[in-house]
Amino acid sequence: MSEVSTFLKANERYAASFAKGHLPMPPSRHVAVVACMDARLDPARVLGLEEGDAHVIRNAGGRAADAIRSLIISQQLLGTREVVVIHHTDCGMLTFTDAQLRQKVRDELGAETDAAFLSFSDVDQSVRDDVAAIRESRLLLKGVPVTGFVYDVKTGRLRQVA
Repeated sequence: MSEVSTFLKANERYAASFAKGHLPMPPSRHVAVVACMDARLDPARVLGLEEGDAHVIRNAGGRAADAIRSLIISQQLLGTREVVVIHHTDCGMLTFTDAQLRQKVRDELGAETDAAFLSFSDVDQSVRDDVAAIRESRLLLKGVPVTGFVYDVKTGRLRQVA
């Protein structure tokens, strides 16, 4: 059964007391956060963010390669001047290889893909790789602070790794 009706009821309650329609488009703290889409990680709560504070860009694994387009827009059009990368323990991206997922798509959907799913085998190294990719991208601003963390899904704590 769909969750949409539950979401719409929740939205009615939220909108009834909504008072943040005046917030400007650029984030007030001038930061973009690239984080995994895992449901156990809530970047706003983990970082103490409120609406309007930051851009939060989420994807499977919190991978920089998927976030570059959004980071370009965030920096060039909306003034962010800092990037934070957050991956996490017990990540689903550690449970498969790109080749295994391509095979699963082939077997279950009958479709061929050469997509890079950006799986990894070491969460700390994946953070370091993504921080380096952001720092080295010719499409992003040079000299912008880029910091990388691993979020522990068991304790709720961040651990800086880059």
